[in-house]
Amino acid sequence: MKKHIYCSLIVFFVCLSMAVLADGPGPPPPPGDPSGHGGPVGAPIDGGLCILLAIGVAYGGRKYYQARKSKKKLGTEEQASENPGEIL
Repeated sequence: MKKHIYCSLIVFFVCLSMAVLADGPGPPPPPGDPSGHGGPVGAPIDGGLCILLAIGVAYGGRKYYQARKSKKKLGTEEQASENPGEIL
């Protein structure tokens, strides 16, 4: 019986939360607009997208530089360990 009550309470609160979070209808269109579409459709994303792309390119370039630098350093150390008597 307790299981039935718990399930009923969960269903009740889930349905209640959906009803509480529902948005009301939007504002009516202006009187002279025949299409029924009012103001702007969406937000512009151009500025933020360019900044995000620039940061991504800079991060990728830095990672490439670090990988190349560590590979070059690793190659030099391997050569030094193979020929311990050779002066670099």
